[in-house]
Amino acid sequence: MPMPFFGRKAEPDAPGVHPDPLWSLQPRSDREAGDAITSNFAFHAFPAKVSKASMAWSYSFWLGTISAALFFLLILSGLPLLFLYVPSVERAYQSVKDIEYVITFGSWIRAVHRIAAHGMVIAVFLHLVRVYLTGAYKNGAGRGQRREWNWVLGVVMLLATLFLSFTGYLLPWDQLAFWAVTVGTNIASSIPGIGPTVRELLIGGRTIEQATLIRFYVLHVVILPLGLGGLFAYHMWRVRKDGGLAIAEHDAVVERPVETPVVATKTYTLLGVARGQAPVIRTQSIEAPGTTVNAVPDLVRRAAIATLSTIAIVGIMSVFIASPLEEPANALVTPNPAKAPWYFLWLQEIVTDTTIRIGSFTLNGAFVGGVLLPGLLVTLLTAWPWLDRSPVLAAGVWLPRVRARQNMVFLLLVLGILVLTFVGMALRGPYWNFYWPWEVWPDIPARI
Repeated sequence: MPMPFFGRKAEPDAPGVHPDPLWSLQPRSDREAGDAITSNFAFHAFPAKVSKASMAWSYSFWLGTISAALFFLLILSGLPLLFLYVPSVERAYQSVKDIEYVITFGSWIRAVHRIAAHGMVIAVFLHLVRVYLTGAYKNGAGRGQRREWNWVLGVVMLLATLFLSFTGYLLPWDQLAFWAVTVGTNIASSIPGIGPTVRELLIGGRTIEQATLIRFYVLHVVILPLGLGGLFAYHMWRVRKDGGLAIAEHDAVVERPVETPVVATKTYTLLGVARGQAPVIRTQSIEAPGTTVNAVPDLVRRAAIATLSTIAIVGIMSVFIASPLEEPANALVTPNPAKAPWYFLWLQEIVTDTTIRIGSFTLNGAFVGGVLLPGLLVTLLTAWPWLDRSPVLAAGVWLPRVRARQNMVFLLLVLGILVLTFVGMALRGPYWNFYWPWEVWPDIPARI
């Protein structure tokens, strides 16, 4: 008979029923804390015990939990929008306008969905940065760890998060969305040979129209959420399988051989008395005393704080930050400048300055900045756990000296991406010219 979610449970050491229906939230012993993990479905994803050091707010900043909370909030806020939105080029814009100005709390729900989407991109990116800087993709002292594959899974989840946000960008069907997706998909067309085919496959034709809207809608509400949810579940299982977060395992884990005393003995057998030594039992403990705590309630309590705080912050921000809605999409009127979504602006900025000419040969800047360089970056990130030769003792340590050079290069790359994103967002004006924040943009009409 399956155990209830938060139901009653028999005492582990005595007959009868536990008087506290919330016993799994308030275990009174180590045994009850372990039973809470196995009998409570909500807690089953947690290990029985976790390292104290891994629970510190300053180590992981709980970015993984924040990312999961934002993903949950996206699903929760997306459900009412799913019933109110009409994926049609004739009615999409009007349905979003009705959500914004007619439906009760519609503008707030849309703002929650938008802020959570942007926040998830930031949180997943920062989570990957944290894992890299702490070397948490390297296997530690435990056996059977496959942390390098969980790193690869994290890179895939970051790309899926970007694509999930990108597909949702088009759905309002206003000028901002239409031309942002136009710029983004035009980069894909720069791939030599197969670029136009890739773009047609992505948008469902040669122009962004009804087929594109339906394709992005299905990807955004069905395929990508299910895929990302499955990846997240496997990611969490892999973290538990690897023994939790990789954090200073050389401090938290020791090997302590324990042997039974060797004593002379004799054994009576059918053939007589056999004299000698008794069998020696050797055991090992890889867990240093006092370095772990029960997942219930310590880990659960902190995860709940991080989750509820994230939801509360997004909810409050949504009251004051409204979602933009410009004029209806018009393929005949090009805004000046036309910009990609903010998380792809660094690519658009690179595209502007990477046209290479060698004699009569010209290498397309869109290919260099939009395909070649990011492709090399993703490939290098994916393969890095096997290229990193730093010692095991550096796993789970913030900015160790033995990894100083590679961490410095990585931080410079991150800083470059952030600077290029800011330049594209705030300092690029009409015709993609550079303007300082205090300079006034010239009044140039939109190109037709």
